[in-house]
Amino acid sequence: MEQVGAEISRRIWKAKYRYQQEGTITHSWHRIARALAMVETKDQAAWEERFSGILQDFKFLPGGRIQAGAGTERNVTLFNCFVMGPIEDSISGIFAALEEGAITMQQGGGIGYDFSTLRPRGTRAKTVGTIASGPVSFMHVWDAMCGTILSTGARRGAMMATLRCDHPDIEEFIVAKQQPGALRRFNLSAQITDAFMAAVQRGTEWQLVFPEAAFAGEGESVLRNWPGFDDPVPCRVVRRVRARDLWDGILRATYEYAEPGVLFVDRINGLNNLWYCERISATNPCGEIPLPPYGACDLGSINLTRFVSFPFSRQTRLEIEALKETVQVAVRLLDNVIDASRFPLPQQAESAQGTRRIGLGITGLADALLMLGSRYGSNESLDLAREVMSLICHTAYRASVLLAEEKGSFPCLVHP
Repeated sequence: MEQVGAEISRRIWKAKYRYQQEGTITHSWHRIARALAMVETKDQAAWEERFSGILQDFKFLPGGRIQAGAGTERNVTLFNCFVMGPIEDSISGIFAALEEGAITMQQGGGIGYDFSTLRPRGTRAKTVGTIASGPVSFMHVWDAMCGTILSTGARRGAMMATLRCDHPDIEEFIVAKQQPGALRRFNLSAQITDAFMAAVQRGTEWQLVFPEAAFAGEGESVLRNWPGFDDPVPCRVVRRVRARDLWDGILRATYEYAEPGVLFVDRINGLNNLWYCERISATNPCGEIPLPPYGACDLGSINLTRFVSFPFSRQTRLEIEALKETVQVAVRLLDNVIDASRFPLPQQAESAQGTRRIGLGITGLADALLMLGSRYGSNESLDLAREVMSLICHTAYRASVLLAEEKGSFPCLVHP
């Protein structure tokens, strides 16, 4: 089985990550380390050696775009995924956003969109008198684009679509993937607010709304925060539903079709370190990285299994100091990716360089727990996972502080 696994791994490496005639994965590690060390203004050879050290033996696994693109002549991004900017509610705005998505995807990035800015199905346009077909209908255009871009390369395209829980087309969105083959290049997530969950808990009605500027005539309005606006805007109440019915519909669809997921957007924004300069309403395609408009995810994972000594024995232990050292070097490596990468759009470069956001995660958690003699899902395993993630988090923050002292703080640090 090990031989079969090794052969599969080699085949994937050759198909997706090997550059030109690299003979082994070690050659790839050296290429990546050299390219990212070139960003340094001094001690490049030393940093190349340290970067190579954490890449060897798979202790740290940079994101796939870093592995495939760093140190090559390919015109690609080193960022796996992006959240795109707001979609303007007009034909020209919609197709401008589609073009931005196509350009980003062509260079290797997955994309996420908040479709809440598009007026609901059945709304009459003031200027030309046409009837809007709604955000879900335009998602099919993106789906076709993704399939077309995919046909020109080997990497599978991926997208995320989100919609607010108070958008009038939320019910259509919830069931959008229940037809065979529909929107198969999209993952879907409903944006769930604290106010909606409170309405579910109380068993009250829930208002479905959209910014009032899209409607002719007068009607009931409420003030709401809405994507594309800096401040709360008057929104027309289109109709009301029972909050519990809507929530039950989401849960039923998720249980039966695995779509949509949910994003607790108020919690996401409340816990965001950059709350003072950005508003998040979408994620990357797999949903693990909430990002602002034009935000990018600069990904890498610590392989926990490589830090377990004497696995499956009474002497088993996690090598804390080795783990901390790897985290410190990984933070610097990922920070260098920001300066080494190309960006499909200037807005993406501005966002990444302004906030210097990195996504440092883990892989091999379940295996590491077993190697340490802890059953996955037990209270002991939860405590151990919590301790490990706390260690990684605090070590990463300290490494970031040292980077700021050496190279300067990120541009968006100052509160506006």
